[in-house]
Order: sequence, then C-alpha cells, then structure tokens
Amino acid sequence: MKKFIIVLTCTAVLLSCNNDFLDQVPDDRLTFEDTFQSENYAQRYLANVYSQIPSEYAQRYTTSDNSGPWTGGSDEAEYVWGFHMGNWLNVGDWNATTQEVSNLWSNFYRGIRSASTFIDNIDQCSDCTPEDIVQYTAEARTLRAFFYYNLMRSWGPVILIGDSPIPPDADLISLGLKRNSIEEVTAYIVSELDKAIPNLEASNFEPGSEDGRLQAPFALFIKQKTLLFAASPIYNGNTDYADFVNAEGEQLIPQTYDVQKWKLAADVSREFIQKYVPGRFKLYIDPSGDPYMSVREVMITDYNEEIIYARPRGGMAYHYDITPYHLGADGCNRGAGGLGATQEAVDAFFTSNGRSIDDPQANYAADGFSDFQAPYDFTARSTYNPWTNREPRFYNSITYNGSLWLNRGGGDIITKTWFGGNSGRQAGTNDYTPTGYVVRKSYPVGECRTFTARTIPMMRLAELYLDYVEALNEYAPSDPDILIYLNKIRSRAGIPEYGTIELEAPATQQEMREAIHKERRVELYAESVRYFDVRRWKTADEVLAGPTHGMDINARAEEDFYNIKPFETRVFRPQDYLWPIPQDELNATPSLTQNPGW
Repeated sequence: MKKFIIVLTCTAVLLSCNNDFLDQVPDDRLTFEDTFQSENYAQRYLANVYSQIPSEYAQRYTTSDNSGPWTGGSDEAEYVWGFHMGNWLNVGDWNATTQEVSNLWSNFYRGIRSASTFIDNIDQCSDCTPEDIVQYTAEARTLRAFFYYNLMRSWGPVILIGDSPIPPDADLISLGLKRNSIEEVTAYIVSELDKAIPNLEASNFEPGSEDGRLQAPFALFIKQKTLLFAASPIYNGNTDYADFVNAEGEQLIPQTYDVQKWKLAADVSREFIQKYVPGRFKLYIDPSGDPYMSVREVMITDYNEEIIYARPRGGMAYHYDITPYHLGADGCNRGAGGLGATQEAVDAFFTSNGRSIDDPQANYAADGFSDFQAPYDFTARSTYNPWTNREPRFYNSITYNGSLWLNRGGGDIITKTWFGGNSGRQAGTNDYTPTGYVVRKSYPVGECRTFTARTIPMMRLAELYLDYVEALNEYAPSDPDILIYLNKIRSRAGIPEYGTIELEAPATQQEMREAIHKERRVELYAESVRYFDVRRWKTADEVLAGPTHGMDINARAEEDFYNIKPFETRVFRPQDYLWPIPQDELNATPSLTQNPGW
C-alpha cells in the first residue's frame, strides 16, 4: 500500500467549497477523466472527501472547519464572545435561516456527494491496483456513512440521496426528495458500514505511514454510535413526534419503544471489544502510573493506545480559548481564557473518594480555604475548599482562580480569574472567562499555546466502554459487564470502583443509569459528547434550561469573587431537540418536511 497523506484543503481540481449540496454544479466535473485516470489525482480527490471530517478544536468559529457549537452550546461551558453559535443556542436566538445551520448541513451533504462521486468513478483509475480500488471504495463508503451519522444526530430523519450523486442539471422539484425515517437512515448507515468493514480489515497499511486514514475500528465505532442513537429515547418510541410525518404521511420517528435496539448497540460494542481489546486498543495508563497523568496524557499523546481515531490536524483556535489571558505573560502562555466552564460542570466532578459532591460521605467542603497541593503543582497553595480533594479528572479539566498554570517555561504563573486578576475581566477587556473558570482539558502541556503539530482525538476506547455499559443497562441490567467496564474507567481515573468496600454499587437499573450518565459527563467532558447525550436522553429541556452559574467575575474584591452567581438564564425549547432544515433547502425543494416547531 502506498503512503497516503491527507490534504485538508479544497483545490480547483477537486470540489467547490461554497455551494449547497442539492443544487451545486461540481467544479471538478470538467476534470473527471483526468482525475480518475490517475491514482495520484484520485487520492487527492479522496483526501478532499476526508476534509469534511469535523475539526472540533475550531468551535469558536462554528462551522469554519465543519465544527459545531457543542461545548459552549451545552451545560459544560460558555464562550465569552457573542458571535459564538453556542451562545445563540443557549438563549434560543437561532432558526432555519441561521447561516451556521445551513453551513453544517451543506458541508456534510457535500461530503456525501463527493464520496458518492468517488465511488462511482474510482474504477476508471488505470494505475490503481484492484486492491487499491477496493480499499479506496471502502474508505469513501465509510466517510459517506459517517457524514450521514453526523446529520442524523443533529437533524434526526434526514434525506438519503442515493448511492449516486444527483446530476447537476436535475430538476430538484421533480426529484421529489423526501425525509427518510430514522429507521431507514439507521439501516442505511449500518449497511454501508457492513459493506466497508471487511474491505477495511483487509487493508495492508504500512505501520506509521497511514495515520489519519479510516480503518475498520473507525467504521465499527460509528456503527455502534448510530445504533446507540437509534435506541435512545429521542428516536425510540418518542410519542412527542406522533405527528411528525413526511410528505407521503410516513412516520419519521417510531412510536413504539423497542428494547432490542439497545441490544443491537451493545452487541456491536461487544464485538469491538472482542476484536480489538487489548490487542490493538486499551485504556491509556501513563508510564508513571499516576491517574492524573493518565487522564491528562490520553488527550495529548498522539495516537496512544486508547485513540481509535484522531484527526491529523485542524483549526487550533481551542488553544487560545483555553489559555487564560495572563496579563504580562509571554505569547506562549497568554491567550483569552474565553471558554469558561460552568459551575454546573465544575460541580459534576467527583470528590477524591469517588462520590458526587451532594453525597453526605463525599467529604466535600462548600466554603472556606485550605492549603492544598494540586496534582500538577510542586507546592501547597491556599485554595478554595470546593476545589480541594477532587478527583484527578477535575484538575485535568478545570483552571480555577489561584491555580498554577500548566506550562512553566515562562516562569511560574498563578492564574487569577477574579475581576482584578491577571486573567480577569479588568485585564482582558474582551478576553476573559465569563464564569471565573477556564476549560483546561486537552491543553498541549509542554508546548507553546500556538502549537499546531498535534492530532485531534475524536474517538477513544473510554467512550466505547461507556456506550457499551449504557446499552447493556437498558436491556440486561444484571449483566456483570456493566460494573466491569464502568469500573475500568473509574480505576484509571484513580477513584474507587463501584461494588467495593469504599463505594457501594448502584442497586437498581435507574441508579445505574444515573451513575453511567454521571460518569459520561465527567470522563467525556469537553469532548463534544454532552450536547448530544442530553438530547438523545430527552433531558436537555431540564439540564440546558434555566439559570446557569459561575463565580462572581464582576466582584471588585477577590474575597467576593467566591460567591456563585447566575450569569445567564438559558432556554431549551421542544423544537431544539432537532435542528431545523435550512430554509434555503426548503425553498429549493418544497417536498421536504421541516422539523417540528420550526
């Protein structure tokens, strides 16, 4: 197999980067013969299909790299800048005409069309081997399924446009395109992945030379994610959508709950574990054995043994967002700190004994100060008690007032996020944390803030384990694998396992469901998962609405900073469970049905 370098750019020989998917005339149409006669150009075309994979470290400028507003648009965080789409979601200031909605929709359909064009034409490649054609086709098929998965999780029942691209001169109205049901969309994604997986497994990748290419574990991961969504309350017997039908009157969301859908999801997760664990993947454990280092390095050590897939590169605005302002610091250690963690997210992390802070046995102190040495610090410092004796994932995820900054190359910097501090509102003016906390997770420790030569983790084994135990608990709550795999994650994080002398196991299916949800919230914090979790569980109207809190960033005295204040009253309406079909698409194709409430 030849070495393949993914080019994440748009070029004239490839596809236009601006048009809507249903009515675009592809620029590459004039060069099809040249493109698919040469393996070099064919690979460049395939690389362009890859370029539609989202780069979620570019969320500040939503949709600039196919990214979404997932962290700032959930209860995990708040962006200080008003132009961020997550802020619009949080106050209900968005609709079917919002440009970012159209951009994301079009980006994924553009990727689908490009993948279909590639599959239709790759057999014209005269200098490709038969094995190459089989592999390239499997990659394109997996990409197409992945783009449909991204559409499904935001828009629900979407439009399956067929295996061949729509002709550029087609009459869109006469095509009569319609919304396909969630069951049809799920079945299509799964069937595409089932076709691709055997051929991806047969790929003979050169070790170290094919990083970034889709392989069989990626496809199997997306298969189980698709089935997990299909099993979840939003798409499984959701009677809120009893009247949601397409133009032909076909039901788009099944009205009868089917517990077997959870079994389908769990079975695929189990298949992944049996095939690839521990031979190919395992939970990352730092060589030091230190839990803090393990949960930190899993996100910043490129292609470690837990990473199922990482995007080779992409927008790194995220580094600026999570580096505090640090007035007077050098350029490597000075950022904006504009992505502020909410108090709700801070409170979700467990204490050092593995309990929630509202547990009477959690040993949680709600106020006062103590001398405390954080796991990344070299000495004890006076620390607000709620931030002491917390689990390692808390210290990996949250920068709080008075904490030592991670990089010490420019000297020891103590981050101060209160109004008059080096990273407070007075110093930063427009660049400051709106909550008094700064998201810290995935910061490239040991590198300059401007560092871009890193991968972007997208899929890791811990998430698959959590998907597995969630699905198991819903259809087989007594299955011992639930505790086994949930405890693997807690053990790596350095907190007591359930069912030990230190911590009792959840006794009922509902208690276990709550425990799994809590573990997902902590383990997958700021990994673009939470926004989708609370929507598919149908709890978003409870957790994404109402007053959202942080510290008092406007207090002029530091001692008053520690008063928790609401910084925003958020809304989540019934229609927000599904994104609106872009209005320009509805105008072009009247046969489409808009999502409820829009």
